Amino acid sequence: MPPDTQAKKINRASFEPAYMQLVRMVSEQIATGALRPGDQLPTEGQFCTQYAVSPMTVRRAINILVEKGLVSTTHGRGTFVKPLDIGRATFRLQELKNQWTSGEIDVALLEASIQSADERVARKLAIPIGERAIFIRRLVLQGETPAMYHREYLIYDPRRPVVEDQLQITSLEGLLQGQSGEGLRRGELSIEAVTLKEEEAELLKVPTGTAAFRLEHIFHDFENHPVSWGWFICRADRFKLTTCIGADADA
Repeated sequence: MPPDTQAKKINRASFEPAYMQLVRMVSEQIATGALRPGDQLPTEGQFCTQYAVSPMTVRRAINILVEKGLVSTTHGRGTFVKPLDIGRATFRLQELKNQWTSGEIDVALLEASIQSADERVARKLAIPIGERAIFIRRLVLQGETPAMYHREYLIYDPRRPVVEDQLQITSLEGLLQGQSGEGLRRGELSIEAVTLKEEEAELLKVPTGTAAFRLEHIFHDFENHPVSWGWFICRADRFKLTTCIGADADA
């Protein structure tokens, strides 16, 4: 017999859709332990009767619960509460951005120049070796502490004031928005653990060989051509990602 989920009623006067109210109610019961891993949810018909909602409302709610990783549905058997699965954990860079922007942040421009692309830069930007590219180096400081070192190569286009635009970026917010500005179709991001080279360590004021994180980015325009490639070197003590798995009773 499925657990009784009729703890609350659908509020017909609420601006929140009925299916989202149902999602919230079931999520709260999972979060508080009223529904535990392996428990079977009521059938579609039982939900309809208990909450006086349509089958479509129930299906939408169940689909959302499945997408949230809280339940799984097996044809012919029913819908069951899932155990916590750490493999479903996802981390958003928004959390890291919030940490970086929570205090006094400054962006110091170290270099802005036009260089001839070497083999690696040419490969990343899909341009011939020796073609001109814009090279930018920056240091991001939290208060007086260097937190990140940024290096970036951009496609050189004499018709666009790219260098002038880059020189005006003096805040982390502006820097991050600049990486995702208009005219970009998609981006690829990767994070890996590294040890700091001499130049990086000197700028970040830590010993050479110190552990750090490298956040590499490459962005493409709407014709799917690479327009910029670069990476942030982040001090390990300034880099933290946090996420939650399972239901949140306060959600």
